[in-house]
Amino acid sequence: MRLEKDVKMLVMDVDGTLTDGRIHMSAQGELFKSFDVKDGYGIHMLLPRRQIVPVVITGRTSEIVEKRCEELGIRHLYQGAARKDECLRAVAQELGVPLAQAACIGDDENDLPMMDLCGVCGCPADAVDAVKERCTFVSRYAGGRGAVREFIEWLLRP
Repeated sequence: MRLEKDVKMLVMDVDGTLTDGRIHMSAQGELFKSFDVKDGYGIHMLLPRRQIVPVVITGRTSEIVEKRCEELGIRHLYQGAARKDECLRAVAQELGVPLAQAACIGDDENDLPMMDLCGVCGCPADAVDAVKERCTFVSRYAGGRGAVREFIEWLLRP
């Protein structure tokens, strides 16, 4: 049974989870990503109150994501992770957090190996079906539209 006191780390995907999944590019490269301010508040203000460490693991590499993580005080950002599950194992070991005390939110099949390691998983409303089928929590909101905040609030509820 899930209890909020058991969660010590929240692992988040970026594209399709913290953002709407669209990648806006010009000839010079990535232009912008859209993040939800409510997700940011949940990460920056609500997680620290419960000593839950926010972690971002993403397959892509983006200066925009780096800046957003800095803004939110996320010190554990791992970009270009081809094997998110291996990255998560290393992070959990480094932080001394048992994987059973990790929560994870993602939206696509490349997140599944990482999600399978965690004690509890959630996803945005527009996640692929294979992810929805594995999650304990499916948000009412799409990625980049408050899904992460809703998952955080659900995790923190007694």
